[in-house]
Amino acid sequence: MDALPETLPPEIDLALAYTPRTHRDALRTAFAFDQRLARIAAATTEPMLGQMRLAWWRDMLGKHAGERPQGDAVLDAIGDHWRASEPALARGVDGWEVVVAAERIGPGQIEQIAGGRSAAVAALFETGKPDLDARIAAAASRYVIADLASRLSDANEREVAIECALEMSCPDLRLPRMARGLGVLEALALRSLRSGGMPLMHGRGASLTALRAGILGR
Repeated sequence: MDALPETLPPEIDLALAYTPRTHRDALRTAFAFDQRLARIAAATTEPMLGQMRLAWWRDMLGKHAGERPQGDAVLDAIGDHWRASEPALARGVDGWEVVVAAERIGPGQIEQIAGGRSAAVAALFETGKPDLDARIAAAASRYVIADLASRLSDANEREVAIECALEMSCPDLRLPRMARGLGVLEALALRSLRSGGMPLMHGRGASLTALRAGILGR
C-alpha cells in the first residue's frame, strides 16, 4: 500500500514488522487513523470544537466507502482495508472523544478510552474463541492505556491509568502468532507501566523487550 502521511511511533513500526502480511496493512491503517485522532485531541483547546472534528470522522465511517470524499490517504486506506468493519474504528472516535471532553481522567474514563481505542485492533485479530479473544482485547487495552499514561501530564491521572492497566484481568494464554506484533506492544506497554508511565521506547531495554516478545511471543 502507499505510505500513509501519519508518522507512526517507533513501537508501532516494530509491531508492524512482526505482524503477518495478511494483517499488516489493516493494522497500519488502524494505527494511522488513531494517530490522526490523537492529533485532533492534542490540538483541541475548546472541547466542543474537538468534538465537532471527531464527529466528522464518525460521520465518514458511517457512510458507504463509495460515498466518502476521495483524496485523504487515511480515509482512502480505511475504504481499502476496513470496508464493512468500520464500526470497530468508529469506537476509536468514541474513545478519543472522552479524552477531549473529560475534565478529569479517572477509572471510568480510562475504561472508555481503552475500550474505544483498542476496539479495532481487537477486532482485527479476533478468533471466535472467547478466552483467546479476551486475551487479545486485554493486550490491546494495555497498550492503549500505557500510551495514554505517557501522554498525561497530571501525575495523579497517570497513576490511576497505570493502576487500571496493571490490575486488568487477563486470561493466562499466549497470543496467537498472527497477533505477535500486538504482543510486542503489550510487552513494551507493561515495561512502561511498571516504570511509571515512561514512553514505550524509552531506554536501551526497550529494544530488547520488543525483540524478546517478537521472537518468543512473550
